[in-house]
Amino acid sequence: MTGFGSGALGRVVRSGVGRRRVQTVVIAVATMMAVASAVVAGSLMVATNAPFDHAFARQHGAHLTAEFDPKRVSTGQLAGTRGLEGVTASAGPFPATTISPVGADGGHLPALTLVGRPGPGKDVDALDLKSGRWARKQGEIVLSASFSGQFLKLGSTLMSSDAADARTLTVVGFALSAGGSAEMWATPGQVRSLASGHSGLTDQMLYRFGSAGTKSQIAADRRKLAAALPSGALVGTQSWLDTKHAADQGAAATIPFLFAFGVLGIVMSVIIVGSVISGAVGTSLRRIGILKAIGFTPREVVRAYVAQALIPAAAGIALGVVLGNVLAVPLLNDTESVYGTVSLSVAWWVDVVVPACALLVVAIAALVPALRAGRLRTVEAIAVGRAPRTTRGQWAHRAAGRLPLPRPVTYGLASPFAHPVRAIEMVLAVTFGTVAATFAVGLTQSLDAVANAQDPENRADVTAVSGGPGPGSGPGVVESKQKQPPSGSAQAPAASGSNEEQPTADPAAMRAAIAAQPGTASYYGTAMGDATVSGVSGTVRAVLYQGDSRPGGYEMIAGHWISGRGQVVVPTRFLERTGTRIGESVRVTFQKETVSLRIVGEAFDTSDDGMRVHADLDSFAKVTPGAFHIEVKPGVSPASYARKLAGVVKPLGGDAFAETSPQGENMIVLLEAMAALLTLMLVSVAGLGVLNSVVLDTRERVHDLGVCKALGMSPRQTVSLVLASVAGIGVVGGLVGVPAGFALHGYVLPVMGQAAGTGLPPSVLDVYDTPQLVLLGLAGVLVALFGAMVPAGWAAKVRTATALRTE
Repeated sequence: MTGFGSGALGRVVRSGVGRRRVQTVVIAVATMMAVASAVVAGSLMVATNAPFDHAFARQHGAHLTAEFDPKRVSTGQLAGTRGLEGVTASAGPFPATTISPVGADGGHLPALTLVGRPGPGKDVDALDLKSGRWARKQGEIVLSASFSGQFLKLGSTLMSSDAADARTLTVVGFALSAGGSAEMWATPGQVRSLASGHSGLTDQMLYRFGSAGTKSQIAADRRKLAAALPSGALVGTQSWLDTKHAADQGAAATIPFLFAFGVLGIVMSVIIVGSVISGAVGTSLRRIGILKAIGFTPREVVRAYVAQALIPAAAGIALGVVLGNVLAVPLLNDTESVYGTVSLSVAWWVDVVVPACALLVVAIAALVPALRAGRLRTVEAIAVGRAPRTTRGQWAHRAAGRLPLPRPVTYGLASPFAHPVRAIEMVLAVTFGTVAATFAVGLTQSLDAVANAQDPENRADVTAVSGGPGPGSGPGVVESKQKQPPSGSAQAPAASGSNEEQPTADPAAMRAAIAAQPGTASYYGTAMGDATVSGVSGTVRAVLYQGDSRPGGYEMIAGHWISGRGQVVVPTRFLERTGTRIGESVRVTFQKETVSLRIVGEAFDTSDDGMRVHADLDSFAKVTPGAFHIEVKPGVSPASYARKLAGVVKPLGGDAFAETSPQGENMIVLLEAMAALLTLMLVSVAGLGVLNSVVLDTRERVHDLGVCKALGMSPRQTVSLVLASVAGIGVVGGLVGVPAGFALHGYVLPVMGQAAGTGLPPSVLDVYDTPQLVLLGLAGVLVALFGAMVPAGWAAKVRTATALRTE
């Protein structure tokens, strides 16, 4: 009896697989769904695990981007730095400058680094040309791929500045620099012709070093460069570690979410496979006894039942790998656009590890009930057969019979107690399906709340610009309305203050014009620029507010929004880096004016790596607002209002434009799509688990159903009986699953926020309401009823005589 393929054991296995078609299909489909969801989740975890590292390595990114003063160092001297100790590769020098382009609609983009390169490069910082072609002549530019969207497309035109002699620049391509060496590229001649004023011209060199994994190593490499060249030649550097930190911060937030769904998928697959094999053993006691009676050893019986699970599972796993790869492609494409990585695809080892682990999980899940089959005594198995013990569930039938419900319903409600283990398995399947649904609904609402909380000043109907800063930083810097990459993206362009001269209008005249404009409901002014904070190296971004700024206030994690002079609101990372707390004071210097501000709130703001301060503008005596954010009265068209206001303020040197409806961030849309897909798979697996158990129950009790039919039970009552047998299980699964999903959401969301470097406000965490939780609890009942619909229909259609003849 040791044969397997063509011997007696093989025939037993093939017979069991072919005879139990429902169980075979359930195992195959359940494993297919579980493997597909695991492949999708695993692929996305790989893609979002250090996406910057993958792109940086493929592009041979620069460890150090250095800017040199061409008046202090010659091209030959720069070429000599390629031979410095530790330098493994270099590129340049490339002419570089800073410009603040103006869009066709008059909107100002932030100050962008423009570099002249003859091509995308090869050895260092090999740019990934996402679309279009490289700039070949004057007037052509290549933009960072992070700007590609509905506002800027191939063929779009920009003005190099808002000066009268500004050049027209046509976008001919979108490229990606993993190391963020620039946001705009053109021919070297074009860059030299655009360099003017205090923005000036510098020479950019790109270096790769043998040792550049730590800040101290980068600092040592920088000192070597400075020492090898004349004093003052090196005017600035950018480390790849800073860009990597921003990219990894954004990617890390997705890992807890994917891990949670991965664990749910593994648990679900174990429950379903164990349930199917346990049911197969429970309904085949007589068959097991006969096999042992004719000479099968306990080990061969165990092998037979494990094999009956592995064969359909192998088919399901193969299909799951294919399905997972198909489903992962669009999500990986979205991930590529979000993180700026290049040519993402399912990692080969994911397609190997996931199937291997799935087979191992199936084998272990099947082994436990199979061992039970191997331990059964031959005489007991033949005598008992497949009938349940008559004493099981009798108390449940007596208790249910007292309920004021139709007899078929009470009979169905008591049925699960005849097989408590099987009932527990169904409860677990429904519970985890409900957990997945509850978690996904809460996650989606939290992500929507995150999207709504971002950039609140952009929610104004109309923005009026009054002027621009002088050199350095100043009040009139207005952040671009151009589509930007999500917080933490490696390719986010620098939001530094513009160094170009902007039109200047008297803020008092602007306020008067806005107040006098018919349709004005409310407005407040803002100023933005670079500031320094005592105890913080470098500069931080400062946003100052004048007037009632509550419409543009950020969601608060703790404390309150600005309500008067001397107050400042800061993000979570600012508090962590400075070691300060709400109620303490910080010294902020803005436009050479230093004031002491008291921290009154912790804001949900991840802009500028969480190092942004929001303060009252009147705290600084010399600062005036550069922009006004306006809410119009109900029924007033923002576009019409903006045109009329622009006609009034343009002669003053200002401008006005209507804000477009904010678009959902790619990252949030991606996470919501992943949540919907993985939840659908897990809920489907839960329904299959219920389907299998109800099929076993129905077939076991087919003779009892025949008796009931003979006594007058109608097909509709039969359906009621079968559905009632899972209704209680659905209720229990919902009652357990909803709190568990609620708790999972409450645990995972703060972990995601911590990975992104921020706390989360109540509007992001407290997203469930009572009616919603009740509906989610009913979802457990719906999953159970959905899984029982097919066997209920079969039970209703079976003929009475056929049912009575069935043993």
